[in-house]
Amino acid sequence: MERLQKILSQAGIASRRASEQLMLDGRVTVNGTTVRELGTKADPSRDDIRVDGSRIKIVERRLYLLLNKPRGYVSTRSDPERRPTVIDLLRGVRDYVYPVGRLDFDSEGLLILTNDGDLAAKLTHPRHGVARVYDARVLGVPDDHDLDRLQKGVVIDGQKTGPADVKALGPGHLRVTVREGRNRQVRKMCDAIGHPITQLTRVAIGPIQDSRL
Repeated sequence: MERLQKILSQAGIASRRASEQLMLDGRVTVNGTTVRELGTKADPSRDDIRVDGSRIKIVERRLYLLLNKPRGYVSTRSDPERRPTVIDLLRGVRDYVYPVGRLDFDSEGLLILTNDGDLAAKLTHPRHGVARVYDARVLGVPDDHDLDRLQKGVVIDGQKTGPADVKALGPGHLRVTVREGRNRQVRKMCDAIGHPITQLTRVAIGPIQDSRL
């Protein structure tokens, strides 16, 4: 018996956090009963577990894709605004996969897609502190005081960011490493010091990088 959100994640339905939201939204049933309690356990080999009426399948193989996401795509499987998604970029992939973490519509660079819920949880949960490295082109030229503020943390959305590694690669060109997964974090950090980003590229996720970017 395992927690239901873990079973959904391992089945490639969504990350554990997203699976919890599916449960809270009343979209998950076990043996015909809607389950909203996050502590609920089930046996995927015996129980009839469904999401939106469709029975889940146990994943027989793990799939890991590394995508160089271009601008103009959202990092979700579907978008209510009908914008292009990263799933539209995949060719010949029949397995159900989903993007791990965020890379916003106007940003580009490395993105992992998988059906391995355990990996997704390890990469995205704040307690693991997986580093994400970005190359940022900004307006103006940040000085040493600006870089120091970014390194020590700035307030965005009412909360101070954690320590970051920041290097100047050239005039208006920064290398920023963060270990949080907050929405549009690097963009908001640079806005906070008065140097908005004009181009943002993720170049590494933990030890994963691609010299061909």
